[in-house]
Amino acid sequence: MAEALGSAGIRTVRVPDGPTSRIDRVVADATGLSRSYVQKLISEGRLTADGQPLRANTVVGSGAEVRLDVPEPVALDLAPAPDIALVVVYEDDDLLIVDKPAGLVVHPSAGHHHGDTLVNALLARAGGSDYGGIAGVARPGIVHRLDRDTSGLLMVAKHDRAQASLMAQLKARRIAKTYLALVLGSVSAAAGRVEAPIGRDPRHRTRMAVVPDGRPSVTGYRVRERFAGWTLLELDLVTGRTHQIRVHLDAIGHPVAGDPVYGSGTSQRGPVGLGRLFLHAWRLELSAPVDGRLIRATAALPAELESVLERLRAGATGR
Repeated sequence: MAEALGSAGIRTVRVPDGPTSRIDRVVADATGLSRSYVQKLISEGRLTADGQPLRANTVVGSGAEVRLDVPEPVALDLAPAPDIALVVVYEDDDLLIVDKPAGLVVHPSAGHHHGDTLVNALLARAGGSDYGGIAGVARPGIVHRLDRDTSGLLMVAKHDRAQASLMAQLKARRIAKTYLALVLGSVSAAAGRVEAPIGRDPRHRTRMAVVPDGRPSVTGYRVRERFAGWTLLELDLVTGRTHQIRVHLDAIGHPVAGDPVYGSGTSQRGPVGLGRLFLHAWRLELSAPVDGRLIRATAALPAELESVLERLRAGATGR
């Protein structure tokens, strides 16, 4: 799901009081960087204590300070893609909120350099302004992510000050992110909370899973509507781990409809007419990066998801 992206520079991290833990996990939790990226920096000798490089599995005592040298982002030769339409939900001088369609990759990656990402579309929309000079890097203005098959709201910073503010709000969990998901089965409780650590699946390295040594992960949920064999949920993303909602819902026996990775059989096929993952980033509440005023944004369910719900409702009433 969404993950904060850090900026370059020297970060000093103080190991918090409490149970000891591997230093790669401590640094990832403190900085908002992904654990895999922290491990990469550690392998390059960029994490030190008293001038000495540390290993990822080093256990450091409470109160100790370590220094992480985060390099400048690697510049990429990114081409604008004016043919990719962007639906803008909110815009001011500092921030852009777009409604990302399902199937659109957010940014170029090792496995996706085809010039057809949201970032390429943003470069075309910037029209040469480069969003405050941060558009020449791999993820211009991107402060969090959505999976390719998830639709909905995504924030984009237009300059460095806005990016720093949004990243700080994400780290402090001051941005409210609410999703809509159709899940398999009847969720018995009207509301609930899933608290289960998420990490790389030890059996399938391309998947995430609930694992004992994973990062703390919290998802709240409320039942919005019930159907025969399915439940529509509102979900609050308290933390922002990769695939968090999908992993948590699968773990409690209610996988997301149309998810090709998590769940199986009926849940992966979904109800009649569903041709994609039924997961949508529906609502955002945050403070404006510069003046702090409250910003609320919503994105209606895409037509292809709304039509699935209409068919389920029709089946329930016998029409």
